[in-house]
Amino acid sequence: MAAVDSFYLLYREIARSCNCYVEALALVGAWYTARKSITVICDFYSLIRLHFVPRLVSRADLVKQYGRWAVVSGATDGIGKAYAEELASRGLNIVLISRNQEKLQMVAKDIADTYKVETDIIVADFSSGREIYDPIREALRDKDIGILVNNVGVFYPYPQYFTQVSEDKLWDIVNVNIAAASLMVHIVLPGMVERKKGAVVTISSGSCCKPTPQLAAYSASKAYLDHFSRALQYEYASKGIFVQSLIPFYVATGVTAPGSFLHKCRWLVPSPKVYAHHAVSTLGISKRTTGYWSHSIQFLFAQYMPEWLWVWGANILNRSLRKEALSCSA
Repeated sequence: MAAVDSFYLLYREIARSCNCYVEALALVGAWYTARKSITVICDFYSLIRLHFVPRLVSRADLVKQYGRWAVVSGATDGIGKAYAEELASRGLNIVLISRNQEKLQMVAKDIADTYKVETDIIVADFSSGREIYDPIREALRDKDIGILVNNVGVFYPYPQYFTQVSEDKLWDIVNVNIAAASLMVHIVLPGMVERKKGAVVTISSGSCCKPTPQLAAYSASKAYLDHFSRALQYEYASKGIFVQSLIPFYVATGVTAPGSFLHKCRWLVPSPKVYAHHAVSTLGISKRTTGYWSHSIQFLFAQYMPEWLWVWGANILNRSLRKEALSCSA
């Protein structure tokens, strides 16, 4: 009996001493849950404030806010062309930069006729390297550049493993995706700083959120653009310059085949025109955004999911896209 009583007393003492630890763990759990809940609520509030509220109020006067001219690289197709048209609809004059002179002239004429603004073109192949930038600098010298849109980019023909990507394609990714944005900012930023106003928009990619297999070099180059933009914002915000990193997920451009299953999900994969309309409305409001409401939801999921889950999903999606692209080209 004495032994049983002794064990019971010992058990009670142990339980009493552990009780404070259980309470402490409960407090930690409650704090963690509350913190995550508040974070999610704030994220969804930001989504509504950024993507829906601006559509209920009058549009910002971008000419007064930043300047009379906007420069858009990679402006003859896709997001670049749609973004240039959206800026022109806000009254900005547009400088279009691309390598195809005939396409540039057609787009410039169409924008000038439709929106009654001035347009100018600069023919430049960003994959050619350093020698193209002096003519660009000279062409932009006397213009009041208010907005620079770094859109030009090179994508894989379809998702591939790194050793299957050609050396020429890798150099194009370096020269176009990385060097072009860096040098274009270096050209126009001094004038913006002198005037104490301006905006730099650099279009990255949702693939930069986490390491993305089968898009290794491409996603890494887009991660550079994202970090580059965020650092510039910290450097030049005090000088009146707004720097925005745009991180779109899939948009229905030439990157995805017209018959692709991605084109059938319009609310997930908007057209370039729809995407540009939403993205321009975030200018001056958000320093880092996807530019489109459903992409922002995808971005939130990407942030919260573990890396292994992102990699697993990316492998499945990219294998499907590669198989689809190869079957279309066969």
